[in-house]
Amino acid sequence: MSARDPRPAPLSEAVALQAAQWFLLLQGGDASERDHARWRQWHEADPLHAQAWQRAQRVGQKFAIVPRDLAGPALQRPGRGERRRVVKALALLLMAAPAGWLVWQQTPARDWLADARTARGERRSLVLADGSRVDLDTASAIDLRFDGEQRLLQLRAGAIHVRTAADPQPRHRPFIVATAEGRMQALGTRFTVRQGPGHTQVAVFEGAVRVQPAQAARDGSGALVLLAGQQAVFSPTEVQAVQPVAAHADAWVNGVLQVREMRLQDFAQALGRYRTGLLRCDPAVADLRISGAFQLDDTDAVLQSLPQALPVQVLWRTRYWVTLQAAQH
Repeated sequence: MSARDPRPAPLSEAVALQAAQWFLLLQGGDASERDHARWRQWHEADPLHAQAWQRAQRVGQKFAIVPRDLAGPALQRPGRGERRRVVKALALLLMAAPAGWLVWQQTPARDWLADARTARGERRSLVLADGSRVDLDTASAIDLRFDGEQRLLQLRAGAIHVRTAADPQPRHRPFIVATAEGRMQALGTRFTVRQGPGHTQVAVFEGAVRVQPAQAARDGSGALVLLAGQQAVFSPTEVQAVQPVAAHADAWVNGVLQVREMRLQDFAQALGRYRTGLLRCDPAVADLRISGAFQLDDTDAVLQSLPQALPVQVLWRTRYWVTLQAAQH
């Protein structure tokens, strides 16, 4: 790893397990002064210990992987199956560098400081100063800047559903949603915007939306107007082919994941956005197809129902580490 590479080096299994055990104990809130003294001694004994501890804090915050009722007794009774599995799950995440480093970077500090945000599995509705309504999907973050010239909503992460209202100001101010890839101007409309890795997806349900990639704005080239019933994906340089809006694409606003003939791998990825922890799909069942409407407020129940519809079984290593795999006959 070069001197300029900010990614941490992989940890050994022994150090990762030690860090996981210490994190569980101290997270429980009932550690003694002697426990804290022993932790400080361990923390200062080796730079790798400090690195492992920093990772444990990041992973714990990101995945909320440590249940409060398991944390305190984790060291005192390590033989308990659930506690031992939690320790191992956390240790595996600590060892997952540089891949784990990429996971941690999915929530930059600026997203935590956004004007409005949602945690994993949370949804939220806002009424803005102009009367417009914004619904935030899971793990989303926005900044707002309303001034005399414009009504600007910056989507930093996740997805939003927007229903614009008429501007109450005498001087009309355009309603604009900005992402890393460009800008969208609402033309009396209801639409959704999702920030993806290197692209933005916009779907229009009512009215119209004017889409302008960042490069088009810089060089003065034209923008594309999407009408109701149309959706598109765009990068900083271009808008890809316009397509019909997928059926029930806005169902998440009502707490529903509605799919039709979706690959199980893609379904697991979509459902995983609403769960804390890791949800994996074994390659052996990745291409199975699933259809239905699933309640996002109880993803455990959704997972438990899958074996009734597909030849799969759900392997619960912990509540926070779940794998979909082929059913055993």
